[in-house]
Amino acid sequence: MIRVVLVDDQSLFRAGVRMLIASQPDLEVVGEAGDGREALDVVQQTRPDVVLMDIRMPVMDGLTATAEILRRPDAPRIVMLTTFDLDEAAARAIRQGASGFLLKDADPEFLLAAVRTVHAGSSVIAASATRELFAHFADAPTPVPPQFADLTDREREIFALAARGLSNGEIATREFLSEATVKTHISRILSKLSLRDRVQLVVFAFEHGLA
Repeated sequence: MIRVVLVDDQSLFRAGVRMLIASQPDLEVVGEAGDGREALDVVQQTRPDVVLMDIRMPVMDGLTATAEILRRPDAPRIVMLTTFDLDEAAARAIRQGASGFLLKDADPEFLLAAVRTVHAGSSVIAASATRELFAHFADAPTPVPPQFADLTDREREIFALAARGLSNGEIATREFLSEATVKTHISRILSKLSLRDRVQLVVFAFEHGLA
């Protein structure tokens, strides 16, 4: 079972998402919170796999709560919930280590797929949207870290395609590789660059002028 915590100040919204998740045999809601401060306690008590975190809430906003949760050992994956498709707060949360963001009016099937994808560790949810977000809010690029030089030529090619938001399947088709080979390359790239997932790869690319 994938254990989920819902954090949103709108109880009606939480109720709808809870019912949706409860309808799935592999998902369960193990806790809820109406603000970021409450979320800190609920996450500590329930140890979820995935947190769906609203950005704008009273008492403590989702951005502050996300930063606090991700500082903990064995932190869950966090997906930000926002009503804006280009939300600077979402960009800041992803920089802090959130695994992506979802629009609150996303299709139910997309939300369920996002939870499963994030739990699996591939974090490709809204990769193209994340890229668009950072293209809109990117700061001046910082120097490329020396570990980028450790990537092979092939790994740099795949890095560039992943930074554009292409999925493993799309990269495989384009580069005439198997998806398993692409997945192996992505894993090596993340390891060499000390990145947690593909969303952080997108962030890395934009922050260092590689996208």
